Amino acid sequence: MKKEADEIKVNQVKIVDSFWSGLQEKVTDIVIPFQERVLNDEVPGVPKSHAIENFRIAAGLKEGEYYGMVFQDSDLAKWLEGVAYSLSVKPDPDLEERADEIIEIIAKAQQPDGYLDTYFIVKEPGHRWQNLHECHELYCAGHMMEAAVAYAEATGKDRLLQVTERLADHIIGRFGSEEGKEHGFPGHQEVEIGLMKLYHATGKEKYKDMARYFLEERGKNPNYFYEEKIKRGWQHWGQYNTEELDVSYNQAHQTIYEQKEAVGHAVRALYMYTAMADLAGTDGDGRLYQACRTLWDNIVNRKLYITGGIGGNPEGEAFSNNYELPNDMAYAETCASIAMIFFAHRMLESEMDGVYADIMEKELYNSTISRMQLDGKRYFYVNPLECEPGVSGKLFGYRHSLPERPGWYACACCPTNLVRLIASLGKYCFSESDTAVYSHLYIGQKAELKKADIAMETSYPWEGKVLYRVTPKTEESFTLAIHIPYYVDFRKDDTELTVNGKPVDAGELTKKGYVYLDRKWNAGDVVELQFPMEVRRVYANPLVREDAGCVALMRGPVVYCFEGADNEGPLQSLRISRELKAESHMCEEGILKGNVLIDVDGCRICGGEELYSEKPPVREKVRIRAIPYYAWANRGENQMRVWMPEEG
Repeated sequence: MKKEADEIKVNQVKIVDSFWSGLQEKVTDIVIPFQERVLNDEVPGVPKSHAIENFRIAAGLKEGEYYGMVFQDSDLAKWLEGVAYSLSVKPDPDLEERADEIIEIIAKAQQPDGYLDTYFIVKEPGHRWQNLHECHELYCAGHMMEAAVAYAEATGKDRLLQVTERLADHIIGRFGSEEGKEHGFPGHQEVEIGLMKLYHATGKEKYKDMARYFLEERGKNPNYFYEEKIKRGWQHWGQYNTEELDVSYNQAHQTIYEQKEAVGHAVRALYMYTAMADLAGTDGDGRLYQACRTLWDNIVNRKLYITGGIGGNPEGEAFSNNYELPNDMAYAETCASIAMIFFAHRMLESEMDGVYADIMEKELYNSTISRMQLDGKRYFYVNPLECEPGVSGKLFGYRHSLPERPGWYACACCPTNLVRLIASLGKYCFSESDTAVYSHLYIGQKAELKKADIAMETSYPWEGKVLYRVTPKTEESFTLAIHIPYYVDFRKDDTELTVNGKPVDAGELTKKGYVYLDRKWNAGDVVELQFPMEVRRVYANPLVREDAGCVALMRGPVVYCFEGADNEGPLQSLRISRELKAESHMCEEGILKGNVLIDVDGCRICGGEELYSEKPPVREKVRIRAIPYYAWANRGENQMRVWMPEEG
């Protein structure tokens, strides 16, 4: 198996898009400065972070006690990674100077042997590396490595890169299969991704080899974590016995080659799958790629919400059983959806298959940006597909599922993760190989690639119109391969692909969801794609018991939901007509301005005041309004549903 294409750098793409540019602007101008104040404990009314202060204390610059989760360092690392990408989107000398100062604090906190983790430097110096299952040292290290690579790429400064190379070398000196080293692996996967990024940035094989070791060591001894606790005699969260330690929670129950079903903590799993896919493509490892594909198929065909949400089980932030996808009790952690984009992106490098780009698009337009309030100031950690005021966030079994976004979290992994995703959006748009340029997403942009400069103009996701302007940098022929979303059908009369105004038989040129245009390109060549944006009904597999008899609406890549703010009476009394008469229109005012809304025919079931009655309810015809799922919970606390009963 040969890697088909390489990822591009964030600074090769400038997003110029009516939909995404506004989101990136919120991140650069509002979210990153706000999160910086939170990390510095300067925002009243939100849970204290203390992340930067922990590093000051560890560096000996301040006196005090450690505060926060054992993985608090990772919040700062992800924020720094987001800052790096933000500086590529919008240069900001003052922000860069403040980031440089923070990096110097981190460097001063690093121990002489390369170790770096403020919890154990400040609070538990005698217990470092004694509890890989619970204590996230390798997880924090991985995020710091990712931040270092991003910052070096964006600014050309390698100070943090030097710090993380020393940290990686320290880890390599302690763990491994060699005699005298500990045969351990992370309780929370992430360092594998960081090590692979260090390898790509430096070309040093030892980092890739260490990533492979951590991946392949997992599951060889399923009892490793329990034995570690007995051997060390020290635990962080509490006391465990053999029966209580579920090794499938962190995917340690089998080797990565034996695992056929996605189980356990969803974020841990997807970080692991991302590193597996990266390693498979980098090394041309067909066996490892097939292991990734098996797990991918299980997630996408058995365990993925229509919104792209992942991990339906609130107990352990975990994958549920196959087809078990509760709506009002869904966990669907923000970080899991972001990690699914990482996984899809790495799988695309190994095989240009539209199924990966389709999922990447689903996650981007639905289950990631729904996490952030439209003003950029509040965030969801948990992302249900149904909300009931008075129940959601209050009653037992539903307390995790909040009806409105909080301002911050004591465990703040999701807000900083969202920042680094949106700021780095450009790198997910294209890939490039020796012979082809691959376009994965319809996002307005100006891309500076090796073979060509490509400008894309589009009003997606509201209109099905995409235009590419190609300015080649070579006189040789090459292929422009354009992803065609799964719902676009070239057999329809109103779907058309043209090159310089001349129609192209796209059906003949399409393979695995990409249309391949191979030609000698000339400056000013224009490729245009046009397709209808129809409202589509989507039905769940009958094995998904929560959605039996229900329908969901999509338009383009966007999943829609229904809120009480738009529809009179309780949402559970509404039914969508099977004869779908839908009208789409752009909202011109209010918080939803600029979003396409949908009105459909339906009915309201009206009953009396009795709890039970032998008289059938009366049905009234009504028009029902749907809004993009990502925009829910921006108009106060009210009902919300994605899946609605259908009749007619």
